[in-house]
Amino acid sequence: MKSMNRLLVLALAGGLALTAAAQERDRSKVADRYKWDLSSLYSSDDAWRAAKDKLEAKIPSIQKHKGQLASSPQSLYAALDELTQTTKELYRLYVYASMLSDIDTRVAKNQAMQQEMAQIATRFSSEAAYVEPEILKIDRARVASFLSQEPRLAIYRQYLDDIARRQAHTLSAAEEKIIADAGLMAEASGDTFGIFSDADFPFGKVKLASGEEVVIDKAGFNRWRGDSNRDDRRKVMESFFGSLGKFTATFGSTLNGKMQRDLFYMRARKYSTTLENALDQSNIPVSVYHSLVNGVNANLATFHRYLNLRKRMMGLTDLHYYDLYAPLVGSVDAEYPIEAAEKHVIASLAPLGTEYTSIIRKAFGERWIDLYPNTGKRAGAYSQGSAYDLHPYMLINYNGKYDDMSTLAHELGHTMQSYLSNKAQPFPTADYPTFVAEVASTFNEALLIDYMLKQIKDDKARLALLGNYLENIKGTVFRQTQFAEFELRVHEMTEKGEPITGEALDKLYLDITKKYYGHDKGVTIVDDYIKHEWSNVPHFYRNYYVFQYATSFTASAALSEKVLAGDKAAMKKFVAFLSAGGSKYPIDLLKDAGVDMTTSQPLELTMRKMNRVMDEMEKLLASSKP
Repeated sequence: MKSMNRLLVLALAGGLALTAAAQERDRSKVADRYKWDLSSLYSSDDAWRAAKDKLEAKIPSIQKHKGQLASSPQSLYAALDELTQTTKELYRLYVYASMLSDIDTRVAKNQAMQQEMAQIATRFSSEAAYVEPEILKIDRARVASFLSQEPRLAIYRQYLDDIARRQAHTLSAAEEKIIADAGLMAEASGDTFGIFSDADFPFGKVKLASGEEVVIDKAGFNRWRGDSNRDDRRKVMESFFGSLGKFTATFGSTLNGKMQRDLFYMRARKYSTTLENALDQSNIPVSVYHSLVNGVNANLATFHRYLNLRKRMMGLTDLHYYDLYAPLVGSVDAEYPIEAAEKHVIASLAPLGTEYTSIIRKAFGERWIDLYPNTGKRAGAYSQGSAYDLHPYMLINYNGKYDDMSTLAHELGHTMQSYLSNKAQPFPTADYPTFVAEVASTFNEALLIDYMLKQIKDDKARLALLGNYLENIKGTVFRQTQFAEFELRVHEMTEKGEPITGEALDKLYLDITKKYYGHDKGVTIVDDYIKHEWSNVPHFYRNYYVFQYATSFTASAALSEKVLAGDKAAMKKFVAFLSAGGSKYPIDLLKDAGVDMTTSQPLELTMRKMNRVMDEMEKLLASSKP
């Protein structure tokens, strides 16, 4: 059954790279076909409010089941069914409010609607806080008997088993109510960070070599940090991180608030570490997290090989951090208008079958996607699939580059997993675990680059695409594990009672970044202002989220190799995995798909492929010499 607390963090942050805003900033001038049609959710804000008021009035009725759950199978089902229907409508209401707010984060009315839903979700969680403690008082044999007597309870089997598994960490009804009541307050630091960094932050400007003066906000940073002019990208990065550095104390305070929240939940639920608390929600062994961090650290030589290859291809005597986003092959910085991107993405996903691609066509044709940037629009990209009875929605900031096309394919992976799970699973098991959330997305990226490589014979273009694959590994495996190590160390500092200040976070982040990028080995020069980069990472406000990008990438790499090799059984297993939702624990879902994440094999396979790609690139470079 979907967690009611998840209402507070509904939006999936799918895209790894925030995209730029070089197109039309005025939303009114963007064609409707490139904007969401939210009328499928609610015909108007007034209709939304009427539905919200109606649901809000029903919430107290949840209490009528209190003390009745053990009386009969039918009583238990009636309570769970009412919780399910209420949660489903809450999700739909929240999706509408949150997406309306994301269109323009400056509009106070939309923010207020989102805040209203967060308050209602907290109140609902509080009213329903008695449910799990009361279920735990029912003898397990009696629960099994209820399941055999009442067929309608079958859809709650996974939920009931999971409650029993977490019995040692479930509190009394009164204590659970206190934790639920604290939910809205617990999200305050993340909300403050989001509004400040997306809407209110005073970003600076730089004058480019062309004479153009540009604002280096988040969109501008992601547009210009990869500029072909080296001095421009240096100035852009200095400006962006310099601006962040002026508010280090503020960002340190907001992140400390989030850390104290995690510490509170760890202690309240009687876990030994915040990591154990976070991972136990999906029954993931903490060894998976530690193995990833240790395994990536053990393979930094492979990462440094890539960085040295980048330095060579760019013709540089020294590689700076501000060089990491510039195109490897400057003359092949191709443009991909959305019409071309749609064609390439659909063709690349053909190995997954015509039903899969027909749904992708609907996403483009039926306004599931809010495509282009506009002033005030939330940065980045995500897929929102929590409106169970409707299709998912995607937010993109499309800028016409290969990275944007790849992000589009990535988010369509999330969309397809939500669509297929919602279609195949009842609501209580439709929500797929966060641990597997990035498998479908990175799988799609792998299919896209494989398709594009088959279309392009020009050596420079092939080098660019192979380089893009390496960039994906850099951004998804190494960079996200770097983030994961930083997040782990910050939590450990918090657990030890050490101060979490902007200055302390700067030092920790810079030390870890220098290690990953080989600063002391002369691989990459990590300039001092990079120490502020942590303050631009919204994922740090989502508890131990980022490591799952890396584990998902290694899982999808193992799975996509089989599908691309023409293994029909592997393709069917993968589509079945996309349709499985949360019907099993994530480790088991991936085992069914064909990969075991409790072993080192997925990371080892990814590193081998990375070295094979670099071998091919070096051959192409050698053959292109006069």
